[in-house]
Amino acid sequence: MTISGESHQKIDAYLKRVRKALRGMPSDDADEIIAELHSHILDRAAAGGGEAAAAGRGEATVDGGEAPVAGVDAAIHGLGSPESLASQYATEALMIRAQVSRSPVVLMQSLFRWAGLSAAGFFVCLGALVGYVLAAVLLLCALVKPFRPHTAGLWTSNGADGLNLGFHLGFGASTPQGKEILGWWIIPIGLALGYGLFVWTTRCALWSVRQYRNSRELRRS
Repeated sequence: MTISGESHQKIDAYLKRVRKALRGMPSDDADEIIAELHSHILDRAAAGGGEAAAAGRGEATVDGGEAPVAGVDAAIHGLGSPESLASQYATEALMIRAQVSRSPVVLMQSLFRWAGLSAAGFFVCLGALVGYVLAAVLLLCALVKPFRPHTAGLWTSNGADGLNLGFHLGFGASTPQGKEILGWWIIPIGLALGYGLFVWTTRCALWSVRQYRNSRELRRS
């Protein structure tokens, strides 16, 4: 398919904005994304022009094989803003890295980016953040307990608003008020629950990432 001068200008201007928004991404990856988008726009423009011609309510392809301007406009409009599209690709690239490395740091980076794109991403990111923080608290309590036996652990206390339950990591100078309910059992329980929660949080987050990427693949197909 050939491209008219006006269509070429529209596509080129759109892809330049996408590439600019992809700064920081390896050039080879950016080139691959731009090539994919260029092909996608032409395919959508050709399909849109053919449908319009068949319905008798729009311009057909020019010279029998030229992408119609209206079809190019519709294809670009369907992709959304260049900045938003680039953000989606950058998020997906981070997700691919997270799936390969299984690094919680890379995984959380991708989830923070996803959180900025949709409500689903926000709740997945929030759930993963809570899971990792709680896992870290459990593990820290277990590891610090031998060195700070009188302050590290799980404590209960009766306050004005009722029974309070909380972890103390043992870094305070004074002994917490209330009663310690696990004692030395915080070590095996904290290690087991902390590690289990860490693994479970990672698996759930990776599963969510796979679902997001699968949905993106379906939308692009």
